[in-house]
Amino acid sequence: MKKYSTSQIRNVVLMGHGGSGKTTLAEAMLKTTGAIERRGTIKDGNTVSDYDPEEIKRKFSIKTSLIPVEWRDHKINILDAPGYDDFSGEVEQGLRIADTAVIVINAASGLEIGAQKAWKFAADAGLPRMIYITGMDLENANMPRLLKELKQRYGNSIAPMQVPWYEDGKFVGYIDVVRMVGRRYVGTKTEDCELPEGMDDQIIPARTMILEAVAERDEVLMEKYFADEEISIDEITDVVREGVIDGGIVPVFCGTGTMSAGITILLNSLIRYCPSPEILHEENYGRDEAGENEVIRTCDKDEKTSLFVFKSMVDPFIGKFTFFKVMSGTVRADDTLYNSRTKESEKLSKLFVFRGKEQIEVNELEVGDIGAVARLKDTAINDTLYEKDAYIQYPPIDFPIPYLKRAIFPKGKGDEEKLSTSIQRLMSEDPTFYTEYDTETRETVIYGMGQQQLDIIVDMLKSKFKVEVSLEMPTTSYRETIRGRSEVRGRHKKQSGGHGQFGDVIMQFEPSGNLSEPFEFEEKIFGGAVPRQYFPAVEKGLEESVEKGVLAGYPVVGLKATLIDGSHHPVDSSEMAFKLATILAFRKGVAEANPVILEPIAYAEITVPEEYTGDIMGDMKKRRGRMMGMELNGSRQVIIAEVPMAEMYSYPTDLRSLTQGRGEVMYRFERYEEAPGDIQEKVIAERQE
Repeated sequence: MKKYSTSQIRNVVLMGHGGSGKTTLAEAMLKTTGAIERRGTIKDGNTVSDYDPEEIKRKFSIKTSLIPVEWRDHKINILDAPGYDDFSGEVEQGLRIADTAVIVINAASGLEIGAQKAWKFAADAGLPRMIYITGMDLENANMPRLLKELKQRYGNSIAPMQVPWYEDGKFVGYIDVVRMVGRRYVGTKTEDCELPEGMDDQIIPARTMILEAVAERDEVLMEKYFADEEISIDEITDVVREGVIDGGIVPVFCGTGTMSAGITILLNSLIRYCPSPEILHEENYGRDEAGENEVIRTCDKDEKTSLFVFKSMVDPFIGKFTFFKVMSGTVRADDTLYNSRTKESEKLSKLFVFRGKEQIEVNELEVGDIGAVARLKDTAINDTLYEKDAYIQYPPIDFPIPYLKRAIFPKGKGDEEKLSTSIQRLMSEDPTFYTEYDTETRETVIYGMGQQQLDIIVDMLKSKFKVEVSLEMPTTSYRETIRGRSEVRGRHKKQSGGHGQFGDVIMQFEPSGNLSEPFEFEEKIFGGAVPRQYFPAVEKGLEESVEKGVLAGYPVVGLKATLIDGSHHPVDSSEMAFKLATILAFRKGVAEANPVILEPIAYAEITVPEEYTGDIMGDMKKRRGRMMGMELNGSRQVIIAEVPMAEMYSYPTDLRSLTQGRGEVMYRFERYEEAPGDIQEKVIAERQE
């Protein structure tokens, strides 16, 4: 692959609902540009972008694939992003380095939630947008209905560039509403022809939409439009390009990936209307080494070189590949750059561009281009590599926080270390998947965006790393406390010849009112009944005792223990004897002071469209949640609730089902509070088993 200048590069991310046709469209673009001889299919598992065994097995994308194609002396770096929420981290990677988002919509399925989310994500990222409506050859395709829905939702920014053309129910071409000519498919080519008769009811509304979008941006064109004067093709094209770049116009194209129809005009339009990297990112902003001052790198090939790492991939034979976008300057094979996080040098021995899993070696890449390098020492996602004495750290990708959690256990004996190493490798590829070890429950807990993602992690551990695992609900970290007051004696006496052991304490136990601390200790000894030298031993006995409560063995919190009396022996008393006496007093005293089980409570914010508010509140009630308030955020309702943590482990997945993928949740541990009686009984019974 030859070297391309920045002005010849287009970085395009394909986004949309899962199953809308993004991968099929990418395959059609590869075939049209001559990058492949034969178009693969998802059904056959032989597409360029879905090459991972899990993608082939499941028949949907789970990673953002890089697919550079060459077209009319330009290089278009296509990023085929997954459509399902579980893999939204991969979408964020594509959004970060793309300069245009093409939102793919299936003509038969309509404007699905995934496409609506794609629009919002792209808009929030400040990316120009185009829409490609695929599946025009499907029996129930309905572009007029879809255009109407798009305009109702997104206003006059929607600018249809084509109208599909059918004869006897068969998709035979389209109407170019900019040039107002017909384009009929003849074999694998498309030829100009006269406008077909009987289609004015479709052509005129589409033509009106694009003229309205153009006229709104230019006073001269506005006057022409209202005066029914001709607006030239060049005038339309120039204004559409300006509008695409600033987000004010969103061109809509149509075709079908399965027939490779409408692909040529899409490729031409990506070059004609979409910005090259230096137009959208003339200046790239980062921070200095202290993190206090802003640093700017211009998008210029002669600027100091800097790269932003957005993705990594572990190859079973070669090792880890690190993917980057050239933010400034020109990077060449054998360059030495420095990592802004580690401050260590990294040698870029060989440079590659990836087309799916195919590695294409290149000598250099100019600013704005996307590449990869193998076997870097310690460079990870979100790192910046910079030229010596030209430090810069670019802002990290803001990955979504995973809230679905499961405990993971190896099935094989002695596989713990192997599992840990394998998980670390998977985490290096996916920042939305992470793990933590719970020292209290002694469980390794993994976090993910959804059940699909965790299921794939399990399958990858088995297929790639030969580690079989099982997933279970995490053990909830309950606590115990007391609600009453007791006064008890604890006496430890043992005589076995020679010096014996003797410790005697009288203690009061009551609630401290502070559930964030295990216990408070106080002594009210008069007359030296218990010598001061044994007070630390009493406190040590309490420290050991509160680790396991009397009901179910959970840690005790919120306890106040007061040493009020006791006795000692001048010879047989010792620190150990008083510690053991305290432990006996604790067990008896806590048991007599109305011990109860406390459960962890989560603070949750659930954001949903207003129409789902009732369903969410009803579901929260089933989970023993308490509504704390609601806030309207635009057209979405933010429901604030407090919910038992044990009810939240699967909630992200359940929420998607309740809201058809439209809901979001954030939750965190808030506090402990007493569990209902039936829950306490259940917890105690489970621990006894």
